[in-house]
Amino acid sequence: MKGRILMVDDEPAMCDLVEAGMGPHGYEVHSELSGAAALKALSQTDFDVVLTDLNMRGMGGLELCTQICELRPGLPVVVITGFGSMEAAIEAIRAGAYDFVNKPVELDALALLIARAIEHRRLQRELRVLRRRVRYDERDSAGIIGESVAIRRVLDLIPKAARSDVPVLVSGETGTGKELVARALHQQSPVAGGPFVPVNCAAIPETLLESELFGHVKGAFTDAGNTRKGLFVQASGGTLFLDEVGEIPLGLQSTLLRCLQEGRIRPVGADTETTVNCRLITATNRDLRVEAESGRFRSDLYYRLAVIRISMPPLRTRAGDVLLLAQLFLDRASERSGRRVVGMTTPVARSLMSYHWPGNVRELENCMERAVALTEHERLILEDLPSELRQHRARPDPGAEPAALASLTVVERQHIYRVLEAVEGNKSMAAQILGMDRRTLYRKLERFERGTEEDPPI
Repeated sequence: MKGRILMVDDEPAMCDLVEAGMGPHGYEVHSELSGAAALKALSQTDFDVVLTDLNMRGMGGLELCTQICELRPGLPVVVITGFGSMEAAIEAIRAGAYDFVNKPVELDALALLIARAIEHRRLQRELRVLRRRVRYDERDSAGIIGESVAIRRVLDLIPKAARSDVPVLVSGETGTGKELVARALHQQSPVAGGPFVPVNCAAIPETLLESELFGHVKGAFTDAGNTRKGLFVQASGGTLFLDEVGEIPLGLQSTLLRCLQEGRIRPVGADTETTVNCRLITATNRDLRVEAESGRFRSDLYYRLAVIRISMPPLRTRAGDVLLLAQLFLDRASERSGRRVVGMTTPVARSLMSYHWPGNVRELENCMERAVALTEHERLILEDLPSELRQHRARPDPGAEPAALASLTVVERQHIYRVLEAVEGNKSMAAQILGMDRRTLYRKLERFERGTEEDPPI
């Protein structure tokens, strides 16, 4: 059964028509001949969608729609009108209707509309659940939000790494949230009461980076009019976060390595060394192991920095987190702007889910901020999204490795397990994505577990 429909019309013939027409499409139809009876039925049974005639004796369709929206928010109501006027349609939408149809009703078109309404309700339920999930204390996670397997691994590793004072290297593509990991490590560490000092090594000119990190004495170089403490000293008793550490030039890498090994620095132009005491966390969007093997990064420094390594997954591998994060960013942008934007339409959610997100979480956040700023609706529509999302068509991940030569059965098994992992083990959702019914999926999984799913003989 695809869903349960409540049909409301004071003409029994219309109820019989809808019941007969929707049955072959997999819907169970319950009919009532008045608005009052429909409200009583709603108080006793959970329906997925309500179809109601506009003009009925007693309580009309618009009044019924208004009461349903108050009593059962989120339940889609489709109004059937025999007049086809724009005024009636506008009144229905204002009353809270999901959509309207004109008589005579085309049953196939009605079935498609009902399917969209039920999907819309399911999506809105999921978004409400997601919104509740993000309303937890974010202090320990420093704003790292997600329920996917990949991000849960990161969240599980952070408290373990935070307990130690050894260096941590956070790797990941630009925009994945590496600084959030660094802040979470600091907040959960024994030095949480000390300062957290972040610096983007790529944003500082090479000629000034040594002075920025280790400090300098007055007159050490042109424009050095005063003695200045470096970031290692400023972070004393806390955490120093070096973002884009792979951009540090080779000449300065040896100085950084000596600092890590001995816990002492020599400011530029100074004759004496200074002891430093801070936790070092670094981040990079490069593969420093490859950089070290190619001679572009000191291998001894790499191993010193990567005592513990945390890899932030790209957003394209966190499909289950996209809507969670999108709703969070939408709520934040709506609150900041003072505009009432409460959610998104189903086409918007589909577009967000299928997009590749080359800019990762940062791109998603910017997308939601832009959409909230430009929309004229309470729920985002496709036209509110950037053109690259509207024009996007799902395509394979260009970074994915090509599949090894294997039998069709092996490829199918791998794909089914990959889909199950992506949807957190939700077999109903996996079956929908795979284009098979649940019983077929269950049978295949049982065969995989028994090891009996073998290639048929040629």
